[in-house]
Amino acid sequence: MSDEITELKEEIDPVRSKIMASVAQRGTKPEMFVRRLCHALGYRYRLHVKALPGSPDLVFPCRKKVIFVHGCFWHRHPGCSRTTTPKTRTPFWKAKFDENVRRDARQLTELTTLGWESCIVWECETRNPIILRQKLSDYLEMSGPVHE
Repeated sequence: MSDEITELKEEIDPVRSKIMASVAQRGTKPEMFVRRLCHALGYRYRLHVKALPGSPDLVFPCRKKVIFVHGCFWHRHPGCSRTTTPKTRTPFWKAKFDENVRRDARQLTELTTLGWESCIVWECETRNPIILRQKLSDYLEMSGPVHE
């Protein structure tokens, strides 16, 4: 965590901290939706492989492909209406979001360096199962990264 976030974190309300800590990181509704779609397409995968940068949500070892299921709010989906910034403690949130985006970019670069292809599925994409099914099918069949 960056020093800027650490400094700003000292002001956190304990109640707010407890609420934020309860936000699920794994097994979220969007992630479960993507997992079910991949399974229905006939693909089998590993979950959250810690040996890989970023511990991707779905890992397809034989294909050397991974899928990250990102929340639009936390990972700052460009142009998405869910990418809002809270009105209170804005400097803290800006630093937090900036660090998340930097970490995500670093992890994608590390995966590419290791020879893995990656795909990001945004939370808002799970609202249209037909388009998402096609995106996943295309990604898992083709070569080359699909980041958007």
